Amino acid sequence: MAQPGSLMQGESGDPRLHAEERQVLDAIEQSREKDVLASREKELPANEKHLDGTIKPQQRLIHDPDVSFAEYYHYSQQTRAEEETHPSVGKTGVLGILFPSKSGPGAGHSSDEDVNVHVTGDLQTRAVITDDEWAQASRALRTATQGTAFYLITTDILGPFGLPYAIATVGWGPGVALYTVFAALAGYSGYLLWDIFLGLDSYQFPVRSFGDIGYRIYGKYMRYGLSILQGLQLLLNVGLIVMSNGGALSQASKEKLCYIICCLVWALVGYFSGQVRTLQKFGWLANAAVWINILCMLVSMIGAGKYGPSYGSVDSSAGYNIDPALITAVNGTFPAVQTSGGIPPSPGGFVGAVGGAMNAVFSYGGSMVFPEFMAEMKKPKDFLWAMWAAQAFIYIVYMFYGLFLYGYQGQYVVNPSYLGIASYGISTAGNVLAMLSAAIAAALYGNIGLKVLYNNVFVEILNFPPLTSTSGKMIWIGFIPVYWSIAFIVGAAIPNFSALTQVVAAFCILQFTYTFPPVLHIGYKIKQAALADQASFDPATGAAPEKFRLKDYVRYFFSQTWYLNVFHVLYFLGALALAGLGAYAAIETYKAGFADGVTTSFTCTSPFGSSS
Repeated sequence: MAQPGSLMQGESGDPRLHAEERQVLDAIEQSREKDVLASREKELPANEKHLDGTIKPQQRLIHDPDVSFAEYYHYSQQTRAEEETHPSVGKTGVLGILFPSKSGPGAGHSSDEDVNVHVTGDLQTRAVITDDEWAQASRALRTATQGTAFYLITTDILGPFGLPYAIATVGWGPGVALYTVFAALAGYSGYLLWDIFLGLDSYQFPVRSFGDIGYRIYGKYMRYGLSILQGLQLLLNVGLIVMSNGGALSQASKEKLCYIICCLVWALVGYFSGQVRTLQKFGWLANAAVWINILCMLVSMIGAGKYGPSYGSVDSSAGYNIDPALITAVNGTFPAVQTSGGIPPSPGGFVGAVGGAMNAVFSYGGSMVFPEFMAEMKKPKDFLWAMWAAQAFIYIVYMFYGLFLYGYQGQYVVNPSYLGIASYGISTAGNVLAMLSAAIAAALYGNIGLKVLYNNVFVEILNFPPLTSTSGKMIWIGFIPVYWSIAFIVGAAIPNFSALTQVVAAFCILQFTYTFPPVLHIGYKIKQAALADQASFDPATGAAPEKFRLKDYVRYFFSQTWYLNVFHVLYFLGALALAGLGAYAAIETYKAGFADGVTTSFTCTSPFGSSS
């Protein structure tokens, strides 16, 4: 699953471009909104309008209810046409994706003047900004290339290390089939988001998040829902990382340190790392995370091939959820490693298989931040091939890793997989690498997650001060321990790692990757069909048809690409059904774990067991 955040200012910089500028832009939105709405109660001064009387885009709210879909679409087509005239950014094609240029057009930083044009909240200042200056400021914030997007999507933490467990619960054949289907559909969902983005984003009205897309198609409540769910997913991800790092530290200490204390250690690390409000401070560490993960995968494969599974971790193994007899020692001897071509026959086979599918979904959780990636590309049209290449890389590399671990460890595979190696030395090496990579990810997840919740809930709904103000910065300092404490409580109270990953996958990841893209695309195509049937946006008057009734939605649903809309309804319903099954499987796994006494809240004994 790709790490959330912004892109880099060229491949040689931080992969979270303009985090500070974007933070300021979000923060001033609320004060600007009040000023603009007040000004609309009376006739706008002449200098705040075009000569023809229409309101300038730079005088609009970021989430402006008076901007029609037609206006968004009109300016997006202008922007796409201009982007086609831009020279290529660095190398293109496969080589450009795998070996991105460190220079070239778009690789530099934007100037302070460009940034200030977009973040100033004073209406009098903004009133004298010309249309060209406003568009140029937006262009300056877009510098990333195909290679940037490729490496960010493949920067993962939890996806590869849960796949061996997923395959163990469903067997060789279904595992390969499910993972292939998930990969193909994830690539298709990425295409849908790309298609929508190109039709809604522009220099005048830039799309900056998943919530922005939802807002422009279905309104403010969709944006609220998407933002809250995104924040929830990031919080649960932090909780999962606290759990996995707590287990890794416990193993490295040969369980001399209490598991709950190990988790608390990582929560305390978050208290300090979370005080960094701008993601630019993480720089090269974030770039290194993908290579650390690959190295951890190699170490895990070497350990699994040479030393076999750790029998001290059997209570967290796939075999325990399939059939406890598969991992129960008889006369002190554990059963041999077993694999299955199909779904292993067991009392809880269905629940285990669905749970395994949810763990596989984790590999394709990057869709949540695809709009943010595209928002900072000089040519968003180039995102499609980078995304497909990244999904293919994830499919091939993760699949090989998952099948390799399952072949050598069978029913003894645990989640995360690096915690199930018998050799203490190999296990410790893998644990150290995993802890380092996960610590980077946790800091990033926590940073983005808290900003999403703070800006979209506390600032917008509860009128908290923006993060750029002195009081906002003080509140941020106080919120960080609260946020990480909640993550710690999640990990300590529900230490069943695989069940929690199922919850995150079913309620959050699966929605952003498979449920929301088709339903958003349906709304997008309906409104696009309305533009083809009615008068389009007229920049001279600002007039455009926008009011939709139920019969209008039905009529445009069955116009033009009706067959695609029907397919997307089926796709949406199928994803929703799978999410329901995943939630059911997670609940059943929790119930079984607590009933058997294997899952114990706030336990001192590591649920991942010992590596020796």
